[in-house]
Amino acid sequence: MNLKPTIIIIEDEKSICNFMETTLTAHEYKVLTASTGQEGLSLITSCFPDLILLDLGLPDMDGIEIIKQVREWSMMPIIVISARTHEQEKVLALDCGCDDYITKPFGTSELLARIRTALRHHQQLGGSMGKSEPVYTFEDLTIDFARRLVLLKDKEIHLTQIEYKLVSLLAKNGGRVLTYDYIINHIWGPYADNNNNQILRVNMAHIRRKLEANPAEPRYIFTEIGVGYRMRESQRGAEK
Repeated sequence: MNLKPTIIIIEDEKSICNFMETTLTAHEYKVLTASTGQEGLSLITSCFPDLILLDLGLPDMDGIEIIKQVREWSMMPIIVISARTHEQEKVLALDCGCDDYITKPFGTSELLARIRTALRHHQQLGGSMGKSEPVYTFEDLTIDFARRLVLLKDKEIHLTQIEYKLVSLLAKNGGRVLTYDYIINHIWGPYADNNNNQILRVNMAHIRRKLEANPAEPRYIFTEIGVGYRMRESQRGAEK
């Protein structure tokens, strides 16, 4: 099953928000919406989306502040969609860390093209650490990041959204040890509580049952006791 990329729309104009939500849903994106900055930040840190569409003129805070807060802990793509047309406003948003800037009004084709480009660039950068191959392979395991598809012995493996995010993060950093805190920060956000350590372990146990012939003797994902997890380096990357 291909997992739909998750997009959070932070926009207080209901008509524009509904238009974007309808458009993106029709193009097989999973969409969550927020009408205030605080609601948007809460969604971002709880859902860790694949992309954010952000209006700057929100009722409770300036969208620039949201960009700054997210950039303290994540490089997830942020596209600003704003009625502000001054060059200074665009430069400020870009300097603070947004990936793109669309001026209202805008068309459906432009919006979809900008989203595809931002997601593609993010995948090419491997999320936040180094450059990633478009496909991860090790022995019988294949992960196609563009299609969000996991195959084991050419059989499609069903993963939940969180399980896929975990596997994808580890695979894009194959060969590296990722600490528990690093993983939790990237999957659940910087405000995660202590319960997320247990949730991480539960999810990893589920992943191993789905991927490993013998979870007690893993071939793909290893536990570094007291530190974190490490996934085998992709054979594609190792061949270069």
